[in-house]
Amino acid sequence: MEAFEDFKINKQLHYAIEDLGFEKPTPIQAKSFPVIMSGRDVVGIAQTGTGKTFAYMLPILQNLKFSTQKHPRVLIMVPTRELVIQVEEEINKFAKYINVRVAAVYGGVNMNTHHQLVAQGCDIVVATPGRLYDLTLSRALQLKQIKQLVIDEVDVMLDLGFRFQLTNILEILPPRRQNIMFSATMTDDVDLFIQDFFKAPENISVAVSGTPLENIKQTCYAVPNFYTKVNLLQHLLKDKDQYQKVLVFVPNKKSADMVFNLLEERYAHDVAVIHSNKTQNYRLRSIESFNEGNVRILVTSDVMSRGLDLDKITHVINFDTPQFPENYMHRIGRTGRAEEQGRSLLFYTEKEKEAKEAIETLMDYQIPQLPIPEEVAISTELTPEERPQHREKDFTKHKKNDDDVPGPAFHEKKEKNKKVNLGGSYRREVKKKYKKPKTRGDKNYNKRNKKK
Repeated sequence: MEAFEDFKINKQLHYAIEDLGFEKPTPIQAKSFPVIMSGRDVVGIAQTGTGKTFAYMLPILQNLKFSTQKHPRVLIMVPTRELVIQVEEEINKFAKYINVRVAAVYGGVNMNTHHQLVAQGCDIVVATPGRLYDLTLSRALQLKQIKQLVIDEVDVMLDLGFRFQLTNILEILPPRRQNIMFSATMTDDVDLFIQDFFKAPENISVAVSGTPLENIKQTCYAVPNFYTKVNLLQHLLKDKDQYQKVLVFVPNKKSADMVFNLLEERYAHDVAVIHSNKTQNYRLRSIESFNEGNVRILVTSDVMSRGLDLDKITHVINFDTPQFPENYMHRIGRTGRAEEQGRSLLFYTEKEKEAKEAIETLMDYQIPQLPIPEEVAISTELTPEERPQHREKDFTKHKKNDDDVPGPAFHEKKEKNKKVNLGGSYRREVKKKYKKPKTRGDKNYNKRNKKK
């Protein structure tokens, strides 16, 4: 299908597509549409930014007929609150000219608010697994009418520890339903999950996860430690004309706060951070400011950025080297979207060299290395994790050898203490007299011996 005009969809959806300015479907959209329309289970593997949300929503909205029933017919599960809000907004854009009720539920909001929301009735529920599980346990939300289930970014959900909630939700859903799953990476956990819950799914793979995107220029720097990485980052970000919209990836919340605080000292209101410890409003404000261009630099972790619609990113800076090569591919896919040129920079230490080589093996591409600019100070300060671990010797333990045998006692044992415990004398005396132990309560045995 070369154009959306080739899709067999109603006029209302065509009008919405025209309003959005879409002309040609992306490969994942073109491949997914006929399969999802057929009702088969679908597993889609595609890079971020390839239009996965529209890929599953277009056929779902085409098949979703008007109804006034209270209980939802479509369930969409995503890993984070930001993604719930984003997917809800996308659905409302696609369904601009049709009557569809969408309920978005996620953690961090009072449960009563969501109780009231779902009580009004809805056609589509977009939810995080945790809040959805709570609503089903309280029986505020009934899932007995679900006909289509979409699980987006399932690899992130499993990484976040949502397997328990996912499993329990899937077990209470009607067995006759269509399962649709999209993910940026295919891990062993995802593969096992598919085997447990999907029935002969159709696999759709677009842009193999190890293929470097042609419109992204990749470079890397060998950096000795954390604080030198910070110095290099601060030096690069000075060029505002080149680094116009920068996404800085860090491994976890602690690193996110450290990098943000150090950048804030120099760039003040030009930098923002998002991670799961920040309040929902703070995170939404940070994303909004970044998208609108009020903030030039956004520091984030892999989980928080997954699936977020962040446009026109000029540079992705990998402050750390991901342990899983697929995560690197996902990160750099945030730039160079919509056929624009993007830049990706990777910082790696000696400890991270092996992870960097694994990324290059996956891509079958060696990332060009640049020297650290002379203006960048090489720091001698180390983080607690980078400092050598000095372990004090434990003198309470010593290695045993063949010579470690118990020495003699202070004195000889007394005669009575040398005796060996042979058990009760009764059994020994009976055995001596009757040649075998006498069993308790055996009356016939006693009679036989008397006759003798």
